[in-house]
Amino acid sequence: MDKLIIEGGVRLKGEVSVSGAKNSVLPILAATLLTDEPCVLKRVPNLRDTMTMLKILRSLGKNVEYDKGTVRILATKHCGHVADYKLVSTMRASFCVLGPLLGKLKKAKVSLPGGCVIGLRPVDLHIKGLQALGADIDVQGGYVVADASGLKGGYVYLGGVFGSSVLATDNVMMAAVLAPGKTVIESAACEPEVADLAEFLIKMGARIKGHGTPVIEIEGVKSLRGAEHRIIPDRIEAGTFILAALITKGDIKLRNVMPEHLGAMFDKLIQSGASLQRHDHMVRASLKKDLKPLNITTLPYPGFPTDMQAQIMSLMCVTPGISVITEKIYPDRFMHVAELNRMGARIQREGPYVIVEGVKKLSGAPVMASDLRASASLVLAGLVAGGKTSISRIYHLERGYEGIEEKFRNLGARIRRQKE
Repeated sequence: MDKLIIEGGVRLKGEVSVSGAKNSVLPILAATLLTDEPCVLKRVPNLRDTMTMLKILRSLGKNVEYDKGTVRILATKHCGHVADYKLVSTMRASFCVLGPLLGKLKKAKVSLPGGCVIGLRPVDLHIKGLQALGADIDVQGGYVVADASGLKGGYVYLGGVFGSSVLATDNVMMAAVLAPGKTVIESAACEPEVADLAEFLIKMGARIKGHGTPVIEIEGVKSLRGAEHRIIPDRIEAGTFILAALITKGDIKLRNVMPEHLGAMFDKLIQSGASLQRHDHMVRASLKKDLKPLNITTLPYPGFPTDMQAQIMSLMCVTPGISVITEKIYPDRFMHVAELNRMGARIQREGPYVIVEGVKKLSGAPVMASDLRASASLVLAGLVAGGKTSISRIYHLERGYEGIEEKFRNLGARIRRQKE
C-alpha cells in the first residue's frame, strides 16, 4: 500500500489540463449495456473506479478495450444479468448497471453497492423509481433481484430527504429509454453529469428532453444503436485545482474546463476575495489579497457541491476569521475534520455543520484518508502546511483524480509516492 509525502510551502504556478468527469463516465459506461452495437467513448480518465466499471462490463459479456483515454465497447454472444458483489461492493456508482440491465434484458441481479464511507446512502429511490416503471424488485442475500418483463413508461418522483439523487435519476432514465410509452421523472437531479448521460443516450437514439432540469420526459423506443461520445470535464477536479492555487497563494491556469458548471463555487470564492478569470474552456485562479471567511451550505446542483465541501474546508482552515460549513447532502461527511485538526486546524463539529476558525499556518503531520474527497482535502492542507505531511490510504484518491501527483509536480509541488 502506498502513501503520499508532501513537503508544503510552495506557491503553485503553471497550467494543468482537467480530465474527463468521473461521475459522468461511470453511468455512461453502464449505458453501453443498452445496445448490441459498438460504442466509443473519449476522454475517459484512467481511474481506479473506471477500471472497476470496465471489469463489470466484461463480467456482463462486453468486449472492452481501453487505450490512452479511449474506450471501445463491443457486444459478445453472451450477455449476463448478474453484477457480482466482489466488484459492485467496491464502488457505489457501479449500481447504475441496474437500470440498463432492466431496460435491455428485462431482468437483473445486482449487488448492493459499496464505496466511500461518508454516511448512509440507501438505494430506496432507485428501487422506488424502477418500481414506478413496472419492475418487480426484491432484496435477497445482499442483492437487488429485479424482473422488468412488464416495464413501461410512467410517472416517477425522485425527491428524497436530502434532495434529488444523481444515480437514481441515471438508473431510472436508462431503464425508461427502452420502456414503451412516456416516462416523466420529477425532482430529477440537474447535475451536468446527468445531462451528459442524457446526451449520450440521445446519440444512441433515445428520445429525451428536459435533462438538466428537475423534470425529464422520455419517450421509450424499441432499440438503441451504438454511438461515439466525449466525456465532459470533471468539475470537481477543476474545483480542487482552483482551491490548490488559492491555498498556496499561487497562480494556475486550468485547461479543458467548463466554467458554467462551477457557478456556485465561483460565487463563493469571489465573495471571499479570490481572482478568477474565465475564458471559454479556461480558468485562471490566483490570489491578490487575503481571503475572507465564508458561510457555505452544500446543496444539489446548481448549489454548492458536496464533493467540494472537504476541499474548501481546507482553504477556510488558513483563512482569517470564522467560517461555517453546513452539509445538507451527507450530514456525516466530516471524516476529514479530525485529520485536519491533527495538522493544527481549529474545527469544531456541531451535527451537520462545522465551525472553522482560521489559523496562520498548518503543520505537516501523518494523516489518513477516509474517502475520496477527504483525500483531496488532506493533499490541499499538505501543500500549504509547514514541514512534511504523510497521507495514508491514497487508494481513495486514485478513485477520482487522474495523475494527480504528476499534475501537482508540474505546478511545482513537492509531492511523491512512497511504499508504506
